[in-house]
Amino acid sequence: MHVFAAATPADLMAARGQMALSLGWHIVLACLGVGMPALTVFAEWRGLRTGDEAYVRLAHQWARAMGVLFAVGAVSGTILSFEMGLLWPGLMATYGQVIGLPFALEGFAFFIEAIFLGIYLYAWGRLSPRRHILTGLPVCVAGVASAVFVVSANAWMNQPRGFDLVNGAVTRVRPWRALFNPAMPWQVVHMVLAAFMVTGFGIASVYAVGRLRGRRDRYHRIGLLLPFVAAAVVTPFQILIGDALARFLATRQPAKLAAIEGLNHTGSHRPISVGGLYLGGRIRYALRIPDGLSLLVGYRPGTVVKGLDTVPPADRPPINPVHLGFQAMVAIGFGLLALSAWLAWSWWRRRDLPRSRWFLWFCAVAGIASVVALEAGWVTTEVGRQPWIVWHHQRTAEAVNPAPGLWVGLAAMLIVYAVLTVASVYVLNRLRSRPVVAPQEGWTEEYGP
Repeated sequence: MHVFAAATPADLMAARGQMALSLGWHIVLACLGVGMPALTVFAEWRGLRTGDEAYVRLAHQWARAMGVLFAVGAVSGTILSFEMGLLWPGLMATYGQVIGLPFALEGFAFFIEAIFLGIYLYAWGRLSPRRHILTGLPVCVAGVASAVFVVSANAWMNQPRGFDLVNGAVTRVRPWRALFNPAMPWQVVHMVLAAFMVTGFGIASVYAVGRLRGRRDRYHRIGLLLPFVAAAVVTPFQILIGDALARFLATRQPAKLAAIEGLNHTGSHRPISVGGLYLGGRIRYALRIPDGLSLLVGYRPGTVVKGLDTVPPADRPPINPVHLGFQAMVAIGFGLLALSAWLAWSWWRRRDLPRSRWFLWFCAVAGIASVVALEAGWVTTEVGRQPWIVWHHQRTAEAVNPAPGLWVGLAAMLIVYAVLTVASVYVLNRLRSRPVVAPQEGWTEEYGP
């Protein structure tokens, strides 16, 4: 029994498009909200410990940008919270009591982050350097906590737990069990590592462009090196977590893994398809690695992998978006790993950055590439769960608002996010061109990236 009637296909697509736009836009800011505070506080601590003013200049510049991005992220996050109720009332009416806990906890984390970020920004030059650094630590913790709670809610949609269904009604709700669902640790770690990769490679790309333009001072050197190293350190761990997550899908969400690989038939000795498109009922134009998928899932060629033939056609996710999204994410991940290895090799040999301008060009592109990988990963996660909004419990079409005219909201959001994007880029560019001032150091010079 469902309280809400199914929407028309056009309404459903409009709602999904609006949610995809909002999530795709907000997730980048959310990643920066996780990674930037840690990098900023570390740079300030390093500057205090070594007496190197370049670190303090970087910390102050990043703090200013962090304030702007947090304000814009608060706007997009508020939009998302309204969209959960307006676009998906069937989900919230039925399961809101189950997944309310992580959203409530995320609210507490958000307020802690906002309060201490305000103190951190205002207290430059008004507190001693050591006390000022301490005010930044809650921002770091709260930023990560926000990501943990939000992603745990999404993980619950993939592995719903913590309730009983009696005659179609939700009863005996156990919110903590819902919060700590089987998918939660894998998705949380994967997302937090992705946040540090996006932040690190994104910031490093700005200073790589500066060095390409001839700015070879210590400020730009550290501005490239510090965030790049932070991202490079987590990249191999991200790949290992992704590998473990694929094995998790093989047992918990086999339809998603089958869509990722375009695997039609269940069996052993299943290959991995690199590239290609799903056309005519199979993957075409792909490089196939014999036994690769069976080896990935069970470490032996004879491992049986479930295909799409175990799922009714109406319950199968769209294959090409999931397959291509996963391929893009993996390709970019290994590309960033290779770029990180290049830096490690150069540093081991000469204790210096690679001298080739190609390295700087690749660093400049790495920021955009990491965002593309992030978005591709979310496409894989969200589209791969379709047609379910709550895995095997509620279809997306059953949860959407049945009111007509949802396309109006999509059009409005396109305008809103276009304005937010232009305004954010404008303000950040103005900050970049303004002098960087660190009051506690008593200097004022122009060291913008």
